[in-house]
Amino acid sequence: MPPPARSASPLLIPRLGQRYAFVVVGVIFFCLLFSAGLRATPSVLLDPLHLVFGWSRATISLAAALGIFFYGMVGPFAAAAMDHFGLRRVLLAALVMMAASSAASAFMTQSWHLIALWGIFSGIGSGAVATVLGATIANRWFHQHRGLAMGILTASTATGNLIFLPLLAALASSDDWTRAVWAVAIAILVMVPLVWRLVPDGPASVGLLPYGSDPDNPPPPPAPRTGLLAATFGALGRASRTRAFWFLFATFWVCGFTTNGLVGTHLIAMCGDYGIASVQAAGLLAVMGIFDLIGTTASGWLTDRYDPRKLLFIYYSLRGLSLMALPYTDFSLYSLSIFAVFYGLDWIATVPPTLRLATDVFGDRDAPVVFGWIVAGHQIGAATAAWMGGFVREVSGSYLMAFVLAGATGLAAAVISLMIKRQRMTEGLAAA
Repeated sequence: MPPPARSASPLLIPRLGQRYAFVVVGVIFFCLLFSAGLRATPSVLLDPLHLVFGWSRATISLAAALGIFFYGMVGPFAAAAMDHFGLRRVLLAALVMMAASSAASAFMTQSWHLIALWGIFSGIGSGAVATVLGATIANRWFHQHRGLAMGILTASTATGNLIFLPLLAALASSDDWTRAVWAVAIAILVMVPLVWRLVPDGPASVGLLPYGSDPDNPPPPPAPRTGLLAATFGALGRASRTRAFWFLFATFWVCGFTTNGLVGTHLIAMCGDYGIASVQAAGLLAVMGIFDLIGTTASGWLTDRYDPRKLLFIYYSLRGLSLMALPYTDFSLYSLSIFAVFYGLDWIATVPPTLRLATDVFGDRDAPVVFGWIVAGHQIGAATAAWMGGFVREVSGSYLMAFVLAGATGLAAAVISLMIKRQRMTEGLAAA
């Protein structure tokens, strides 16, 4: 077990008691916010890097796709590493890696520099500061209101991805595109001392119980893990024997395909095809980010009260229909604003119900690692859409088929969500 996190604030913990969980949520919220800003950066660098270095959109999209891929694949290993080495150590290492890769990209001159820094290193670093981190925090620090906590942390991931885009687009469109990458590096470095001071490895390491726990009936201590790889692949082996895992993996693949993979990467370029400036298009994504904060937090609240399968059916259905409708609008300010508000509310509202279902099946102990594998599906879907969108645009000269196809996958995910047998899920691991 990692040593106690003695550097966590000694004054706040005794004063707040179990409510200190909300301090941790606050710090992690901003870590996820800035990490998401880093993941959004390649989308605003498409045109500047093409103009400055002559690199093709396919090459730049490849770097973005690799970053998304590693971002997802690191998740389950990061969740296991947080158990093995301590959450705070893993988080600090990831923040430093992200800041370093972003700053170093200001000096790149070759396309392989872009692929290494934004495709590999930033992907690995941000993969540890992602949805799996939110899942680990929610499961460790909360007994009650776990869905709400996950909704807040999930909202920060998508909100950061979107609200930073106007600022980053303005910086990248200026005479010096490196201002955007320096801004990201500085923002991430600010979080390092806050994490060191305020984020323990877990409530037990500072003498607390999860929020809402009964002091007279504390949760049992977690069973020791055998090792990093054994924990990561052992959880996958157990999960892969259940239908629920593959249903959740498939629906989350669609979630990534239809959000940061397609819309997050290509909406600005699609608006450019209709004569809309990149800064204005980034403003639409910022509107999505604001409404995502509302929608995903509300989704967490709803997940604590209603059947998460039905919530997923509603979310994916509405998302699929809206993606199919977008290419047929007139791309006026009015129609795009309606799309931004509507799609923002639904951006990743799917995460709290998905984590709830994963926890129901696999239990508090395995759920963060298993959810990491499910998130890997999300990012594989996102990487597929990031590449597919650019390919369809190059071949057909339009994003029409890319958005119609993405809408169809949304409708398919809605149906799959209802196929999950929740009663059987509760017993799935015992049978396995």
